[in-house]
Amino acid sequence: MAIRQITIIGTGLIGGSFGLALKKRRFAGRIVGCDRAPVLEQARDTGAIDEGHTNPADAVRGSQVVLLAAPVGAIVELIGRIGPALAPKTLLTDVGSTKAEVLARATATFGKNVGRRYLAGHPMAGKEQSGAEAADPDLFQGAVWFVTPAPGQEIFEGTSGEFLELVEQTGAGIASMDADAHDQLCAWISHLPQLISTALAATLVDEYGENAPLLETGGRALREMTRISASPYSMWRDVALTNKKNIRHALLKLEQRLAHIRENLDTRELALEFERAHHLRKAGVKPQRTLRTRSK
Repeated sequence: MAIRQITIIGTGLIGGSFGLALKKRRFAGRIVGCDRAPVLEQARDTGAIDEGHTNPADAVRGSQVVLLAAPVGAIVELIGRIGPALAPKTLLTDVGSTKAEVLARATATFGKNVGRRYLAGHPMAGKEQSGAEAADPDLFQGAVWFVTPAPGQEIFEGTSGEFLELVEQTGAGIASMDADAHDQLCAWISHLPQLISTALAATLVDEYGENAPLLETGGRALREMTRISASPYSMWRDVALTNKKNIRHALLKLEQRLAHIRENLDTRELALEFERAHHLRKAGVKPQRTLRTRSK
């Protein structure tokens, strides 16, 4: 079944960027948006969607794929609310930053049919800005698009396979892994960096005030380390709530490492920490062996 229409619920940064990316790659179908009226107007103005509806029931009508591009808490709620009303052949998918709770709700909603009805996904792409005005047709170029299948799900078959072909056309690479493993990995490679940036920026404000010329005098290193501190709490709140155990573990490990460095500023241990850190770049930050990428 060819995908002739896609509904994107949430036409902000990720949803709007996906719509723009499909348009840029000449997707021949129709893209329908669902959001608040002012956001839909922006998404139409940028060309991310062809039409928009504020009511999800209206927005999903006639679509072969429905993409939930909202904060994780809203995704979980929407699965239970609109999932049962979707046509049996419509694929529901998402872009949430955590996957275990999302997949659990999808399984509870679709039962034994979850593998045919739902595809849990997470593109590793974003910006510190949010909203439809920040949407970028090249946002997914070179990014990894994680999928976390239900047990026995064949993600490259049927409508989910067609959808993932569209994802690849946006420039993203597909990688499949278990939902729990995904959440553990992302606690380290995504959620922890965000919290480090947030903590550093907040501490600098405490130390020097809001108007101190820190970014100008600190140079590139400080700008890079604090860039994502501008990310909205509204998105990260749900990430923290749905991945609390893994994030706490990562934060504790980092706290222990920082304490070790603090206590060894005048010993050989500091040099060893630098040497240990250099191994990350020497390794090229290669993908985990647990990832299974699509065979071409």
